[in-house]
Amino acid sequence: MWHGWTATANADAYDTYLRDELFPGLKRELTPHGYLGFQVLRQAQGSEVEFITLVWFESLQAVRSFAGENYEKPVITEKARSLLSRYAERVGHYEVSGFCWPGSHSG
Repeated sequence: MWHGWTATANADAYDTYLRDELFPGLKRELTPHGYLGFQVLRQAQGSEVEFITLVWFESLQAVRSFAGENYEKPVITEKARSLLSRYAERVGHYEVSGFCWPGSHSG
């Protein structure tokens, strides 16, 4: 999980960049390393828009297989830097302990 913020004027361009460039590239490059997919959450906050990106992998070991020991440091492309006003200096890694979509039944 990672947080980044854009100026309101850059929010749509950043969203498009994520969907059309960044995540298709990750799929091509990282699927052999356990990449499963992504989700992007977006929230307007005054003059900024916060983006939370959730990138799914099979395991933390899968992340370490390509990121190495510095796996908590985000990799920010130049294009992303040009659109972001600020961003978190650390990526959070979590294990899923429960999951249920509305309408589905879990135990």
